[in-house]
Amino acid sequence: MSTAITSAEALRAVELLASRPLVRLVTEIDDNGAIPPRRLAATLSDLSAHQLRSASDTARAHGLIRIAPGAGLELTQAGTELADLYDAMARWARRHAFPASVCEFSSRIRHVLGLLAASLTAERADNPSPLVGDEGEAGLGRPHMLLIRWLADNPQVARVSQPEPVA
Repeated sequence: MSTAITSAEALRAVELLASRPLVRLVTEIDDNGAIPPRRLAATLSDLSAHQLRSASDTARAHGLIRIAPGAGLELTQAGTELADLYDAMARWARRHAFPASVCEFSSRIRHVLGLLAASLTAERADNPSPLVGDEGEAGLGRPHMLLIRWLADNPQVARVSQPEPVA
């Protein structure tokens, strides 16, 4: 892990990245392109207005999405890379039927991030978790490496900040 991010910051970042509304927002934009702000509620109808506002404010504050004139909410480079990270985690989870053989995409992401969060603290203490080795007992080596790299490339996500609501 990059020395620029402490284990506490990494755990805060993982908590933020595991937010179901954020997962839904990032993956919806990744799968279907920019979302006009007025279409957000209809596009992500399973989320409340508060969840949508919070997820979009948080994603913008951390540089994951931006408002593109004439297009709507779109992913930044960091957001696109996060969507790729989510896809890699979901593939691992499906391959291992984790947390269950049939499961919602965002639940898979949240559970994998939960496993990886523990390894971030263990790694910082020079006591690596057996989950994260290349061929560790759960084979989480690749998702772990991708998460570490993404956090190192996007330290702004680990910093504590309150998003400013859109007027």
